[in-house]
Amino acid sequence: MTQEIYTENIKEVLKNKSRLEKELKVKLENKGRLIFIEGNGEDEYLASRVLEAVNLGFSVERALQLKDENIILQIINIKSITKRNDLERVRARIIGTYGKTIANMANLTDCQFSMRDNQVGIIGNVNDIDEATIALRLLIQGSKQGNVYARLEKKKKQKRLHPAETIKPIKPKK
Repeated sequence: MTQEIYTENIKEVLKNKSRLEKELKVKLENKGRLIFIEGNGEDEYLASRVLEAVNLGFSVERALQLKDENIILQIINIKSITKRNDLERVRARIIGTYGKTIANMANLTDCQFSMRDNQVGIIGNVNDIDEATIALRLLIQGSKQGNVYARLEKKKKQKRLHPAETIKPIKPKK
């Protein structure tokens, strides 16, 4: 089975093609900006997620973290959250002065953020990604950065004090 993906960041993919093929256990071929992925279904899906992450601006190193089943990629489209016409201002709010806002959110959520056009990619642990998504939505909707940081700091403190409550174990049925 072959899957095809369009990528803007073709240089990054071609530069790391052999590493991607080896680590993802797939064969990659390109025709212009189209990348064809050949392999079994599960490996193809993983490769497509890694290539999506690279396309969003993540480094290949960070994108390959998706091989761990506890790490996921969440893509948020700014246009789907806000109907404002000044998307440039919304993007600026997310990035912050000299990238401070996005860096602070990354530190407080233990996730990694990358932005391309009107899409924001978040790579992180399954347990942390929800908080990162909520914080990003709040920023896009116009909440003050300070309020978002305070919320994230509170959640991080709760997680540190009560780690068992953040991960809800699945109880086996009797």
